[in-house]
Amino acid sequence: MHFSQLSKYQKRVSLSTGIGFVLERMDSVLIGLALASIIATLHISKAQGGLLPSITALGSLVGGVGFGVLADKFGRVKTLSWSIFIYAIGTAGMGFTNSFFMLCIFRIIIGIGTSGEYGIALTMLSEAFEKKYMGRVSAAAGIAGQLGAIISSLLAAWILPRYGWHVLFFTGIIPVILAWFIRFHLPESNTFNQNRAEAVATPKIKLGDVKSLFATPTETWLSLRIIIMFLIHIGGYTTIINWLPTIAQERMHTDIASSSLWMAFTIIGMALGMGVFGYLQDTFGSRLAFGLYLVGSAATVYLLILAQNPVEFVIAGTIVGFLTDGMYSGYGAVVSSLYSSKNRATANNTIMSLAKTIGTFTPVLVGFIMDVASITTVVIFMSCCYLLSLLVMLSIKQLKRNHPRYVKEN
Repeated sequence: MHFSQLSKYQKRVSLSTGIGFVLERMDSVLIGLALASIIATLHISKAQGGLLPSITALGSLVGGVGFGVLADKFGRVKTLSWSIFIYAIGTAGMGFTNSFFMLCIFRIIIGIGTSGEYGIALTMLSEAFEKKYMGRVSAAAGIAGQLGAIISSLLAAWILPRYGWHVLFFTGIIPVILAWFIRFHLPESNTFNQNRAEAVATPKIKLGDVKSLFATPTETWLSLRIIIMFLIHIGGYTTIINWLPTIAQERMHTDIASSSLWMAFTIIGMALGMGVFGYLQDTFGSRLAFGLYLVGSAATVYLLILAQNPVEFVIAGTIVGFLTDGMYSGYGAVVSSLYSSKNRATANNTIMSLAKTIGTFTPVLVGFIMDVASITTVVIFMSCCYLLSLLVMLSIKQLKRNHPRYVKEN
């Protein structure tokens, strides 16, 4: 399906989702690239530095669950409009403070602001497009997010050496302005309007019910397994994004600009990985797509310690990025297909938030391991986690619903 073939509503939803992913990824990359400078400026330990990206998850947990419920009850577009201004306050605050405590507070505010983007945006996509296109559509949104990550890397390479990390965080306000213009007067989906009408007519129907994710043993077990898979993904991604520039600077003895450019190549690999994953998911189903990527992630992460020079490190980062983050949008496509539309945003946001809360504390653990052990230990740990995710994925029989043959028959 080409962009020119989309309806006006589908185009606006796609642009809204894309800019939301740009915003989310810009933030995660900005803090990772600025981490070494923040540690040096504030004279804090690596473990404390790792806390800055990780503590964002506290805000994500509260905001994610809350915004998911609000999106199912009052509207997807309205909720995203509220959340984006909270993010603007947080990212602007990062540019004004020199206090480690206040940085932590603003990271929590940013977590609240960005927590609605992933789940609600993918819910909007699932209600605007047919199920058979969800793999590629969600991948396109993820690729748009990586564009934001690439822009962040290039901005960091230019701004950090010249103006410092305070100025860098002010650039995060730009996608807020764009998102507001794109979402202005964007209508709610027919699916949401129908669900809202049914809930008004029939009080027994509950919209945005978090308990529905854990209503039965089967639903509970399904939700827990998806959370485990997603938290491993988030843990791997945040480790790569937040520590790869620092690892590059220490192992290859390079400056900030060079490590930022290397990160850009890693992010390009992530974007390509998303495109291929979306095609595989729509063509062969989620089980095969996730299986190939998880096995590949477990094997190729060792390239990060095998690289002996800058060129090899760039190649390693690109390959690792392709496999470890290519699955990102696939989780939202899976959740959107396995849960009722009446609680779809709640399911997406709750699962994402719980996984993110646990998974994004991985940089703290990694920072501690790097302080007392070595990067080799970190890589072995990551590889084992991806293998665990593979075993969990294979146990989810409901993923057969995502096979194209099942979609066509149903």
